Amino acid sequence: MGANYTPTNGWFHHWLDFELDSVRRDFDSLAAIGLDHVRVFPLWPVFQPNRTLVRPRAVEQLCALVDAAAERGLDVCVDALQGHLSSFDFVPSWLHSWHRRSMFTHPEVVEAEALYLHTLASALADRPNFLGMTLGNEVNQFSGPPHPDPDLCTPDEATAWLERLLAVCEEAAPGRLHVHGAYDAVWFRDDHPFTPAQVARLGAASVVHSWVFNGTAQRHGRGGAATLHHAAYQVELTKAWAEPGRPVWLQEVGAPGPLIPPSFAAEFAVETLRNAWDCEDVRAVTWWCSHDVPRSLGDFPEREYDLGLLTSERARKPLADAVGEFAAALRADPPAPRTRSTALVLDVGDEEYAPARSTTAPGGEFYEAWAVLAEQGVRPTAVLAGRASDPAHLSRRGIVEVLRPEEVNRPG
Repeated sequence: MGANYTPTNGWFHHWLDFELDSVRRDFDSLAAIGLDHVRVFPLWPVFQPNRTLVRPRAVEQLCALVDAAAERGLDVCVDALQGHLSSFDFVPSWLHSWHRRSMFTHPEVVEAEALYLHTLASALADRPNFLGMTLGNEVNQFSGPPHPDPDLCTPDEATAWLERLLAVCEEAAPGRLHVHGAYDAVWFRDDHPFTPAQVARLGAASVVHSWVFNGTAQRHGRGGAATLHHAAYQVELTKAWAEPGRPVWLQEVGAPGPLIPPSFAAEFAVETLRNAWDCEDVRAVTWWCSHDVPRSLGDFPEREYDLGLLTSERARKPLADAVGEFAAALRADPPAPRTRSTALVLDVGDEEYAPARSTTAPGGEFYEAWAVLAEQGVRPTAVLAGRASDPAHLSRRGIVEVLRPEEVNRPG
């Protein structure tokens, strides 16, 4: 159990005025909750302001941050291509305007990204508390609509980009947890070039970002089974494409207001975490986020200001107490999830490209059938239509009952 680190001193702009003592105090406040890791976010334009320059001083500051975390018993995952954070894009000037090039397909840009990732990963490779690299935060949002100025690419081009940069990370820091993370268009948007197959097959683990403001809480309410099981739902979606036993990292999950009001945030967190840890192969959960965004910073969506476990003054919220108590219980008595023996058939067309994946989105046929099963107390998983009649596959996953969405008994 960990947290995505949002610094109290200037949010992610703290890299411009880096103060290690402030970082230490932030990490003290997280260690006091009982968390064991953080995910941190270098700002790409700050670290690589020119295509051929990765600033040595910025890398030194990142190393100092990782060392400060180690002193407090915290492991660290480092995201690189920032990329997109809380509605703001941070992309270097050498990709803009007169230098407009695609971050996914232009050869010089991809080599520059490889240089950046290799520099960070190799600088951290000998630190025991360095978990590994995430290529970037939800960079798939740059690849198509609704981004206002996307770097369009095809699924095959996205796969090639992911494979190239993950290989760079592995070369620079062998054996670490190198992954890629995507926002939920990867599951829910038919024409999105980043695909479920990429999530479930590339990198050292399948990464899930789960947010109930995507239509889930709007349709099912703050306490609905679909809302409280949404993270578990996305975890189980990964299983449809993955080899049995592949690790899953719930890398982002939070309690977004006003759909999840502060008075319900602690209960929402405990139920969400309990349901996620009930899934097999979940290895880590990282809460979004550590500290609130200071109200002195302008132009954030309203929900972004209050997502922290702690305030921007490091005061603990009831949410922090709930997550901390859950983390302590997790360590004292690790869960032993039971195999999910009931599988709902997921028909998305071609397995590799998933052209009909919107059935898994809120309101989609598969999604709503899964929600009904969860409401009924069933612990469903997902199986691709092309594997639903494969006895060997079903046996390997412990599946004994297969249901199609139209076979689920609906209320009323």
